[in-house]
Amino acid sequence: MPSSRLTLALEAGEVILPQVGRIAVFGPRHGMDLEVLPQNRLSIVTGLKPDYDYFAGLGYDCVVAPEGRFAASIVCASRAKSLARAMIAEAVSVTNGPVIVDGNKTDGIESLLKDVRKRVSTSPPFSKAHGKIFAFEAAGEFVDWRAEPKQIEGGFQTAPGVFSADGIDPGSAMLASHLPEKLGPRVADLGGGWGYLACAVLARSHVEELHLVEADHAALGCARINVVDARARFHWADATRWQAPVLIDTVVMNPPFHTGRSAEPELGRAFIRAAAGMLKPSGELWMVANRHLAYEPMLLDCFGQLEETAGDTKFKILRAARPARVRR
Repeated sequence: MPSSRLTLALEAGEVILPQVGRIAVFGPRHGMDLEVLPQNRLSIVTGLKPDYDYFAGLGYDCVVAPEGRFAASIVCASRAKSLARAMIAEAVSVTNGPVIVDGNKTDGIESLLKDVRKRVSTSPPFSKAHGKIFAFEAAGEFVDWRAEPKQIEGGFQTAPGVFSADGIDPGSAMLASHLPEKLGPRVADLGGGWGYLACAVLARSHVEELHLVEADHAALGCARINVVDARARFHWADATRWQAPVLIDTVVMNPPFHTGRSAEPELGRAFIRAAAGMLKPSGELWMVANRHLAYEPMLLDCFGQLEETAGDTKFKILRAARPARVRR
């Protein structure tokens, strides 16, 4: 594995960590190289279940929110500007020493650096590997950057950085409007986000239980507020690994297709495989996808029947039936 920007900056003395005390790492992504850091002093702060599970599997202490005070914090900047700001504000509030911010140019690190410099003095940025890393002492006023919930159309609550935080996603809205009236008693919403599709499903009185599966802890917290129905079951889990307690009648989903700026359709394909693996033989998958994403070959591998039931130039609504038994 090539050395990370963080490793290079620490080895070059561009940023310096205290010799003692706990260190919080906010938002590291799966596969990030943290070997340069003292593992016994680290607390990984992440609400993304795949990342949480990855670092926990390596033996790191993982939490969804910081606990106690820290001698230093490292913020792995998110491409969602509101989330990056919120992590910095949280780091400042729990840190007694330096706050180190690391990010890629494509994720807006230069803009973030300019915004921080309007409030505090920072170290000279260390530029490497198409990104920058800089540090500042945990001081200054960042209260207005904190993660505050917001209310959008329909009275739904969202949070910074979650998918479709500023309004109802048009793809999800299209899927909701084309779902059949009869879905069966047991439904799963994979990657359910803050709960829009779940609310549409639970408008049907015959549904007995709805399993909302979401990997983003913040989005799931919003779903618990938005979906006020005793039939809902909430699962903080990676939908591609989640095991349904019983076979499901219908899966609905608007699967994610990227983890960064580049499209990664394999993520959506993993959702399709997961759906096929949890459905009854008579079960159905209803999904929405961007028009340009070629999910049909995977759907035909996992299901015996496939049709496009609706769509436009941007989205397509796909119904798949007769699931094959697939390995997950």
